[in-house]
Amino acid sequence: MLFHPVSFHRGSIVLALLVASAAPGAFAQAPADTYPGKPIRLIVPFAPGGGTDITARTIAQKLTERSGQQVIVDNRPGANGTIGVDIASKSAPDGYTLSMISSSHSVNVSLYKKLPYDLANDLAPITQATSQPYALVVHPSVPAKSVKELVALARAKPGTLNYGSSGTGGLSHLSGALLGSLAKVDIVHIPYKGGSPAMTDVIAGQIQMLFSTILQSHAHLKSGKLRGLAVTTAKRSPAEPNLPTMQEAGVPGYEVAGWYGVVAPAKVPQPILAKLNREIVEILRSPDVGPRLAADGSEPVGSTREAFGAHIRSEIAKWNKLVKEANIRAE
Repeated sequence: MLFHPVSFHRGSIVLALLVASAAPGAFAQAPADTYPGKPIRLIVPFAPGGGTDITARTIAQKLTERSGQQVIVDNRPGANGTIGVDIASKSAPDGYTLSMISSSHSVNVSLYKKLPYDLANDLAPITQATSQPYALVVHPSVPAKSVKELVALARAKPGTLNYGSSGTGGLSHLSGALLGSLAKVDIVHIPYKGGSPAMTDVIAGQIQMLFSTILQSHAHLKSGKLRGLAVTTAKRSPAEPNLPTMQEAGVPGYEVAGWYGVVAPAKVPQPILAKLNREIVEILRSPDVGPRLAADGSEPVGSTREAFGAHIRSEIAKWNKLVKEANIRAE
């Protein structure tokens, strides 16, 4: 979509005129009328090149075009995403510092004893940007052609099936822990330092199974090096439409979806938050954005602020229950 300054400011101009006509001096109470008036910083709390970074740069480019102000992506990795989000939470609440967050931030609330910010209260949700499934894949030597057969095998031989993950507390770990909890099976977690070494070992048969991103596993499923059993989301993935969901495959209540979203400091004025939501949602619904995000196996969402806030709270509660039940601790 080409930048059209009239469309970007029209809603704010109307709002400003209405407020100004309502009471003398009220014009100053509508900060969205001149926003943005300078460059915006969009913090990515992870290293460049990952899914959060891809999503942020897609949004930043489009928002720059639409607003006429540069949106600068600022990568601040460290502490499983905590450092960057802490910077955002303590920034001036003027709408000029935003941050990406991911599903891992909702896990961090329970995984770490103390965080330097309150995810639900120190940050204002703007919109959920994406959703992406994980795929349950197994080495071809595993004598299970479905999730039901895998569960039966795990019950017959408790403690003998190993699943890898990108690290303790990550969604690939929690995906396996949730399967163990809901299916009442004993499967052994093997943490790795990243998804790539875990993928290398499941292809080699050193571990039997893995919950991986579709981006990471797609080529290996196609070549037959791995067998796909299901996706973790509530709906099938357009990227792997032949894989059933875990619920379809016989695990009621199972749902794990990775996600990215945009937040701001908690006290940013509501009119600015509303404008950001409107603009970013329209960006995510642009016809050329979906294919860009699909490179990471993601699908654009674009939710209301209220829906994203509710989603964050529900994810915190969900993972808190599982982390406590499975006695998962940060490394």
